[in-house]
Amino acid sequence: MYFDSFSDLLIMSGHGRYVWFCYGVSLLVLSALLWVARHRRRQAEQHIRAIVRRKQASSPSTN
Repeated sequence: MYFDSFSDLLIMSGHGRYVWFCYGVSLLVLSALLWVARHRRRQAEQHIRAIVRRKQASSPSTN
């Protein structure tokens, strides 16, 4: 193992602050990208459903 204790892992010879900050920023950015992608997909699905409903409502029924 590279580190003798958990605190050594967190400190990383004085570089831990920067390393963990970068991990945090990366996680934040990836989470935001995932949220935006899901949000836009839901919006697109709602938009498509609205278009389909309008077309079905405007077309004459053939029973």
